[in-house]
Amino acid sequence: MGMGLYAQLLVIPQILQLPVATGHGLGQSMVAMGLWIAPGGLAMMAVSPISGRLITTRGPKPTLILGSLVIASGYASAMFLMGSTWGVMIAAVITSSGVGLAYGAMPALIMSSVPHSEMGSANSVNTLMRSIGTTTAAAVLGVILTQISVDFGGLFVPTETGFRVGLLLGCGVALAAAAVAAMIPPPWEAED
Repeated sequence: MGMGLYAQLLVIPQILQLPVATGHGLGQSMVAMGLWIAPGGLAMMAVSPISGRLITTRGPKPTLILGSLVIASGYASAMFLMGSTWGVMIAAVITSSGVGLAYGAMPALIMSSVPHSEMGSANSVNTLMRSIGTTTAAAVLGVILTQISVDFGGLFVPTETGFRVGLLLGCGVALAAAAVAAMIPPPWEAED
């Protein structure tokens, strides 16, 4: 989940800010870039209460799976929508909505699967693993975007292919998270 979230945070701002002359940049200022991705944060906040209701009615496992699949669909849609600011914003809203669904489900799933005496430790491990995911995403995407770059006026900038690889990586890890979540046993089968 950490990688699934962070890949968007590294790729989308760069696509928005690269000069149009690169052939794949959208030429936005830093302020404009922030405004274009702000609806994603608002979507995440708007979806969070829905996540809470789904966790209550359907359980945290299906909510986590759904959130992961929504994240993956956001990355997949970005492959087709990355040519315009509106398209990038829509893809960011979809991905962020999935994050809003999934991030609330993870602690609920963990808390329902461990003994009460282990809840603090389990939640700490969850936080640590998300941090490892975001850190790993930064390192892996940094390597990808650096290696798949081109000289543009004396500066090396990521190519469209590099961005697409980064988006596919985000999609892949979100699908992997959905698969892992699907294999989590129900609480009554979890070992204490």
